[in-house]
Amino acid sequence: MSLAVLASRALYGFQAQAVRVETHVGPGLPNFLIVGLPDAGVRESRERVRSALLSGGFEFPSGRITVNLAPADLPKDSGRFDLAIALGILIASGQLRLPGPLAAGALEVLDRVFVGELSLTGKLRNIKGALAIAMAVARESPGMRLVMPESCAGVAARVPGVVVQSAGTLEQVVRDLAGGPALPPAEAPADPDAVASHACLSEVRGQEVGRRALEIAASGGHSMLMCGPPGVGKSMLAQRLPGLLPPLDVPASLEVAALHGLAGHDVAPTVVPPFRSPHHTASTAAIIGGGSWPRPGEVSLAHHGVLFLDEIPEFHRPVLESLREPLEAGVVSVARARLSCSFPAHFQLVAAMNPCPCGWAGHARRLCSCPPNRVLAYRRRLSGPLLDRIDLHVTLSPPQGDWLNGPEGETSGAVRERVLACRARQLARQQCVNAHLDGSALRQHVELDAASARLLAEASERWAWSARVVHRLLRVARTLADMRGCERVMLEDVAEALQYRPAWGN
Repeated sequence: MSLAVLASRALYGFQAQAVRVETHVGPGLPNFLIVGLPDAGVRESRERVRSALLSGGFEFPSGRITVNLAPADLPKDSGRFDLAIALGILIASGQLRLPGPLAAGALEVLDRVFVGELSLTGKLRNIKGALAIAMAVARESPGMRLVMPESCAGVAARVPGVVVQSAGTLEQVVRDLAGGPALPPAEAPADPDAVASHACLSEVRGQEVGRRALEIAASGGHSMLMCGPPGVGKSMLAQRLPGLLPPLDVPASLEVAALHGLAGHDVAPTVVPPFRSPHHTASTAAIIGGGSWPRPGEVSLAHHGVLFLDEIPEFHRPVLESLREPLEAGVVSVARARLSCSFPAHFQLVAAMNPCPCGWAGHARRLCSCPPNRVLAYRRRLSGPLLDRIDLHVTLSPPQGDWLNGPEGETSGAVRERVLACRARQLARQQCVNAHLDGSALRQHVELDAASARLLAEASERWAWSARVVHRLLRVARTLADMRGCERVMLEDVAEALQYRPAWGN
């Protein structure tokens, strides 16, 4: 036989799709051709594979070598196919003879997935997206073995449902396939600490309104916009939100680590919710994701965590408008002419802004130097549709009195206990946090009495609120009731929810 077929994986976005590496070695003038929409990184594997085979003491066939990466209409990138291509050449040329059942048929080795980049000496090098590949194999082919470099096999071994084998060199994989010493199973590193080091909420003094709003946001998974003069504590509050959130479970931590791996950040899975704070000069592709080979943006890197946009009016308008879809759907779709992909983006948006360009509009003791038209133009940088999608609008004022020497507030640990209890009520009742309730679930779980319904209707009529705003107010009211341990939404819950929707934000 001169044909060998092995299994590998191609990454496009967050999807790791199955690829058949078909290698044919036949007579003819010496030629090494790779087909199947390879990019430059895949085409360059010809030289890496040639040198790796010769360095390992193997012969490089002198005839015509054709490698097909199927399906042919799926773009392929990087050097992760090197290992499968090198093994295919050895099998198709007869240098690697497969024992037992593997030798049946057309020399197909489809009981395991091979991913790994080869160095010129035959050593296996680290690859990007190891966790995403392992998760795809576990989801689509549970129990299948995954062969990958030692440098990334340990992290991939955290994924349940897949057997990961680590290899340091091409020769080790060849000996395993030939019936020699088996590749060792990869060992996952020790579990991360469950207790993360966060800035404590007790350090925020004199901002009871902000502390209350932060606990509401953590309890119900709500987005929040804080408006106040410089130095009032907006950034301090935002940085302490991750310390109030529950730790990530295993699937969530793997998703977060996989997304960071696709972005080129080698991070181990952790129970700590991510906190991302991009600069206001970031482009749309940096925030949402994209590129010729789509990569996750900041909204996906904040998946299961917090995305903090400081000085949000300074962000470019297209960047802010692009946040609408992920805020609603929890997913980002990146469309290209040839193919499209999606990235998960369930995050809590926390934004901060000043009331005007100089920052002192409405301050009790400092004068604002901005004319009214500039203040209005500054606030209009946030469009109505975007503001409608933010649950809590919080106006912060400078602390009064001797706040610096006052007593410390509650610690993050004490507040987190209440947040966990509140979220447990929501998950037991509806299997999601209140911020993710859809219209039918809202009607089921939020029943207003006559007084509450009248108050909400009067406010909606006065401020001409959209149906989306009313739904978000109901979600916040549902969270306030859960924080009190009450199954029914009362008038006081609706009244407090209305306080987080000021007139300037509509």
